[in-house]
Amino acid sequence: MKNIFYLGVLFVGIGFQSCQNTTSEKRSIQKASNQEKPLSVACYVSVYEKDSIQLELNTFKDGKVNGDMVMKFYNTAVKKGKLSGVFSGDTLLVSYTFIEGTNEKITFKNPMAFLKRNDSLVLGNGKMQTTMGATYFVKGEPIDFDRVKFKFTSVDCE
Repeated sequence: MKNIFYLGVLFVGIGFQSCQNTTSEKRSIQKASNQEKPLSVACYVSVYEKDSIQLELNTFKDGKVNGDMVMKFYNTAVKKGKLSGVFSGDTLLVSYTFIEGTNEKITFKNPMAFLKRNDSLVLGNGKMQTTMGATYFVKGEPIDFDRVKFKFTSVDCE
């Protein structure tokens, strides 16, 4: 009777181990597919008075975009972070996750909108609201791309 019990425990253990292997294989396949090569990489710079923003965008075949952005504003800590979003027509809507200065313990997340005009981008201004700690553009309110500070020009990527 003891032998049957131990044999059952052995088979259950093997079954659990095989399930874990399948799950880890699926995860590594998903990671590999998420690391696809971008269709294009574009870099932009915008300068307004003593402030500047550097932007690198990776565009993928499914229309999604990600990249890096560094914001240097006069007399404030540098903001470094990642963008992720999608084009909707000629408007790029992204979420910008960043840190300020060297404090890596606190991250911030803000929505941003860019309008693509030929080889340049314009950072839009829109009315924002915060709900349960998350900030969003107010639905139904237009985003202004005319009275703006930051107009980006295309530059060679480093």
